Amino acid sequence: MSDDIPENADHVVSVLTERIEAQFDMGMGKLKAAVAARPDANPQATSVVKWHGLLIESQEVLDRAEDDLLAALGTQPGEVDDQTTDLAQFVNAAVTARDGRALVVRYLLDPDAPGKQTTPRRKGPAVQTTAPARPASAPAPTALRAAGRARS
Repeated sequence: MSDDIPENADHVVSVLTERIEAQFDMGMGKLKAAVAARPDANPQATSVVKWHGLLIESQEVLDRAEDDLLAALGTQPGEVDDQTTDLAQFVNAAVTARDGRALVVRYLLDPDAPGKQTTPRRKGPAVQTTAPARPASAPAPTALRAAGRARS
């Protein structure tokens, strides 16, 4: 998966939507319906649909916040007041939320993303990490060292 997600807010959602549709070979409407009908059939599709919905919601919040900020800035002849500064900070937070959700969708779509199982798990016993049990007749290593010091 390439890193060519555009910076333009309007395109982030559309680019990821296109990638989802291409990966699952169906439109978002059909994919949402399939996940709603059988959410356990494909856990990856279920996760992607969930996070895509959250991405859409955060983009809508961001759009409204930007509109509110522009309207407030249009009424400010000089210095920006505290309320407008708060709106600007809310826009920044909305961008962060949207970008975080976009990263989750992107991660879910990337089969080679770090942390995803790409090689089959090894079958068989794990490597032994504890010392094997000693036979009762063999002296313990500390007893041998103590005996060696006593002779010196």
